[in-house]
Parts: sequence; C-alpha cells; structure tokens
Amino acid sequence: MTEKSASADCLIELGMEELPPKAMLALSSALEQHIVDGLASHRLSHGEVRAFAAPRRLAVQLDSLALAQTDEAVVMRGPPTKVAFDAQGEPTRAALAFASKCGVDVADLQREKTDKGEWLVHDALEKGVASSELLPAILRHALDQLPIPRRMRWGSGPEGFVRPLHWLVMLHGEAVVPCTVFGIQANRASLGHRFHSDTPVVLDTPADYESALNAAFVIADFASRREAVVTAVTEAAAGAGGRVLQDDALIDEVTALCDWPVAVTGRFDERFLALPVEVLESTLKVHQRYFPVVDQEGDAINAFVTLANIDSTDPAAVRRGNERVVAPRLADAAFFWNNDTRTKLANRQGQLADVVYQKALGSLADKAARVSALAVTIAGELGIADDAVARAAALARCDLVTDMVGEFPDLQGVMGAYYAANDGEDVAVVDAIREQYYPRFAGDAIPATKAGQVLSCAERLDTLTGIFAIGKRPTGNRDPFGLRRAALGLLRIIIEGELELDLPALIGLALEQQPVAATDGHPELADDVYDYIIERLRHFYQQTLCAKRGDLFDAVAARQPRSMLDFDHRIRAVAAFVDLPEAESLAAANKRIANILRNAGIDANAALDPDALHEDAERALLSAWRSAHDDIVQPVAERDYASVLRRLAELRDPVDAFFDHVMVMAEDVDVRRNRMALLSEVRGLFLQVADISELSGAAR
Repeated sequence: MTEKSASADCLIELGMEELPPKAMLALSSALEQHIVDGLASHRLSHGEVRAFAAPRRLAVQLDSLALAQTDEAVVMRGPPTKVAFDAQGEPTRAALAFASKCGVDVADLQREKTDKGEWLVHDALEKGVASSELLPAILRHALDQLPIPRRMRWGSGPEGFVRPLHWLVMLHGEAVVPCTVFGIQANRASLGHRFHSDTPVVLDTPADYESALNAAFVIADFASRREAVVTAVTEAAAGAGGRVLQDDALIDEVTALCDWPVAVTGRFDERFLALPVEVLESTLKVHQRYFPVVDQEGDAINAFVTLANIDSTDPAAVRRGNERVVAPRLADAAFFWNNDTRTKLANRQGQLADVVYQKALGSLADKAARVSALAVTIAGELGIADDAVARAAALARCDLVTDMVGEFPDLQGVMGAYYAANDGEDVAVVDAIREQYYPRFAGDAIPATKAGQVLSCAERLDTLTGIFAIGKRPTGNRDPFGLRRAALGLLRIIIEGELELDLPALIGLALEQQPVAATDGHPELADDVYDYIIERLRHFYQQTLCAKRGDLFDAVAARQPRSMLDFDHRIRAVAAFVDLPEAESLAAANKRIANILRNAGIDANAALDPDALHEDAERALLSAWRSAHDDIVQPVAERDYASVLRRLAELRDPVDAFFDHVMVMAEDVDVRRNRMALLSEVRGLFLQVADISELSGAAR
C-alpha cells in the first residue's frame, strides 16, 4: 500500500459540561453529518462512521480515514494564444508568467480551442493535502453549523458553544492531530465517569475508545446505554411487583442524563394513589424524571423507578433520598387537589378577567368569550347541539387559575376535566374540556368527541387570527406562540374528524372578534391567515401523501377549496390519477390548453357554437366532452373525485386526436375563437377537481 492510499482510524471527541438532555441526539447527529460532509468536500475517503453521545461528551469515530486527499488532475488555463505570442510568434510576458506559475517551459504548454478562441493550458496534478492539516478546519466548520439555540460563553474568549469545553481528543491512527478549539488543545486523554473515574483515560488508538470508556464507567454509545436503561428499569419495576408504561421520550431523556445507569426503586404513601393518575405521572415523570410503576392491569401502584448515574455502595441511601424528594411534591399535589375542589370551576370564571392572555388581545376572559362565540358558530355549521359546546367553552380556561395547574402547567385541560366532573358537569362538557388541547404534539390523537373537536378548532382559530392581527406571525424558525402547531392541529381535526367547514368564512369571523385596534386597516389579514394555514397543509401532505410530488398539492391548491375536507378528497383523487397511464398525456394537454387560452389575445371565454365545428376530430372531442360532462355531475356532487378523474382519463384519445388533426390558431378569427371555446370547456371539466396543468408528469 502506498502512502497516498494509506488510511487509519480517526476519533474526534469533545468533552464538556453536561449537555442539555433533550438536545443531545440532535447535536450528535448534526456533528456526525457535518463532519462527514466536510470530509467529502475535501476528498477524504473513509469507511464506517459511528457517533457517540453521553452527558459530558460528543464523539465521532471513522474507520479507515485516508491519510491524505487523493491527487487530482486539474487543467490550468492561461492567456489566449493571441495574447501569449507576439506577431513573430515569440512568447510574451503573459505566456512566460503562466509557464513559470506552472513550473514548466512555454514549449511544454498545450493549446485548447474553444468557441471563444484558443488558449494556453497546462495539465497538472494537484497533490493531495494531508488529513491532519484539513481536519481542524473541518471540525471547526462542523461546530459552527450545530443547531445550538443559545450558545454559552465562558472565560474571556469571544466564542460560544452549547456548554463549556474541557477537553478535546483528536486521533488519526496513533497520532494526535494538532488542533485547538475554544482554547483547548487536542490530545489523547479523555475523561471517564465524574465520580467513578479519577484519572484520565489515555487512548492509544481510536479503536480503544468505547472499551476504554466502558472501563471508566461510561457507556459512550447512546443506543447501548438506552438498552441498558430499558433493561434496568424493566427489571426494577418487576421487582416492585409491576411494570412501567412505555415512554420513549422519558427513556431518551434519562439516557441522556446518565453515563452509567443504575436503577433504583422507591415507594411513596399509598394515600397519594387517590390523586388523578395524570397528577402522579406529572409529579414523577415531568418533574422528577421517574418512571411510575403500574400493575398488570395498568393501575398505578405506590412505586417508582429512577436511574442513578452512580453505582453506590449504599443503594438504600440513594433510595431514601429519592423518596424524600418525591414525598413533599406529592403532598403539595394532594393539598392543591383538596383546595381546588372546594371551589366550583364555574365560580372561577370571574378570575379570568384578572389574567392577561396577551397585552393587545385582552384577558383570558376576553379570549374565552371569543372562543365560545366561535365554537357555537362552528357547532351550528356542523348541525350539532351547541349547549355542551358553549358550556365547555365557558369553563375551558378556568383551570388555569387553579393551584394545581399553577404548579403543574402541563396538566391544563386535564385538571379542568377532573374539576368539571367533580362539580357534576355533563360528560360531554367534561370530555370537551379534556380534549381542547388535542392534538398536543405530532402524532397525538385528535379529540374523540364532536364537542371536543369544535372547541379545539375554535381555540386554534382564535389563536391564529389573534396573533396575526397584532403582527406577531412566525418568522424563520421562531414561533413563540406555537402557530405552526395550532394550524396543523386545526387541519388534522377538520380532515380526520371529517368536519365540513368553510375555513375562509371562519377565519373572517375570528378576525372580526379580535380587538378593533388590531384589525383596523388590514383587510388582507384573512388572506394572510388562510395562506399560512394552506402552507401548513402543504407540509402535512409532504410528510404523507405527496412526499415526492409537490405538484399534486399545487394542482389542488390552484382551485382554492374553502373546505379542507374537500381539499383532502381532491388531493387523494389526484394522487390516484397520476398513476393512470393516461395521466401524463392529459397533464401535458391541459398545460397546452392553459397556455393557448392564456396567450389567445381574443375572447377565449366566448360561448361554444357546436354547429361551427367542422373537423371530425373537433366534433369527436365535443361528443366526448358532452358524454363526460353528463357522467361526472353526480360524482362531483358526491365528492367522488377519483371516479371523476378516472372518467376524464377516457378523454385522452379524443384530446390527442384533436391536437394531431386540428389547427387551433386558425386564420379565421371565428373558427379560432370557437375552437378555443371547446378547449375551455374541456379544461373546465378537469378544473372541477384540480388544475391538472400543474402536474409535471405521471412518474413518481
């Protein structure tokens, strides 16, 4: 093996203060990707890549990283020959300078003829640069690209990072790569567990990394550590007489907090089992990152499992410490429950006026009134009873002024439902209050009840229009009011709940209810909100139906359906249509028709005169159009758009024949106008579903 083709394993490890647990995986993945991209851009080949992430470290290990770039043949272009040589054919100063730059004589230069003339050129071999010289810049560029919302600064340096950096390992084979990042010089010494390892972990080669850290009580591989967490928690819960419910987010977070996970089982007073199960879960999972234990039927028992990042010599002391932490939190929750239930939820409505929702949009009471009016209107459109909807809307925000939600804000809505049930409210009201924030995150269920769906839609519409009205719409990646989530949730409820709603009309109504000062002089606001929601709809379909065909969405959006449920029926029909063998030809024909009508220069909307059609192909197209027109009336009314497009696909042959045998742009103006009127009618059939001319073709 020659030196140029030689390679060696490589390791880059950044050691720092404990990483934010919820950002760890994103940071690890981004670091790996940016380093791989940097190596590719610098022509550095390598084998398998592994990323490591633990509380105090991010690392990337590369197998067989080339010791240097591959040599690259390059063509160096010099001056034009007419400039390079004088009238006597002698080289000019320009030619001599170029030859000197290339390290050869003028006689050794080649000539290249192009459309713009002849040039002096030289074929050169650009020597590859050593990896050790390129890796520092590749690393620094990768660190600059990491998705760090807020960079920390430490010491007197101007640079910032996700956490203060304490050590840097950078090995290529057995050699340390000279590199300095944030004032830290690279070496071969890592650190192990903060408490179980008190000496540096010296690495001879990158291949030693995982095993050396494991000996120092650090499981560096996230997936391996996660598996250890799951095993430890499962076994501990079984030892406590139960099991833990699957919670991937909690498992990931705990995995990101532990170098060396050790399960600890704790107990709490059985009297706390009388609390709502969500209160127990919030106390244990959200606030303490503990795993609640349930019995085989799924009912909570008075036990929890936590992960200690230490293998203690006195596990009982660790257990008692965790039990001492959780006991007062549960006692507080019990106090809040008992105190809150002394006051009926309805009697808290007056308190909402004292809580500001948003300075320009009024109090929580103002928002509740707007949502209530909007919910009643939506219920009316859907033809459902509005008494439960109106009552739920009036009580929906009352739990925000309770002690429990003040301490556990993640329980808003949930506690409102419990308090409403405790007050004897109708079950439909209770369910709607509980479901008002559904879906809460991507993949979450939509409200199961119609009252809940109505209330959730009204809430989202008021939020969207209110924030747009005060000019706080999202910009770039910033979305402090969660409008993207609100819009996507609204769309999912409408489509998955099959709610027949006139979205533009509801947006207009919601805007009318906003404070006058916020909406005066902005008649375009309704269009802005609608366009924003439609863009969220585009994103929704890109994740599912139209992952590879953005033109499907454009074809339907061009018709500007007022009903999002109708939009869904249309786009699913178009998605099926593009798989038909006739689709590509008809899409091209529609595009051609659209261009002809757009560039006509005469009245393309003139009435069609059937008697003025003389060519066989145009009479055949008229007959096919009439037949198709009659056949699709009922399917269009029933929104059976798939059947409509399948029927219209039968027009391919007469449409193709028309363009093959008929001159649309005839010299006779009347003939030309009549033929365009026929084409307009044909295009109108397709427009009843979507603008097929927007489709780029049928191939997926």
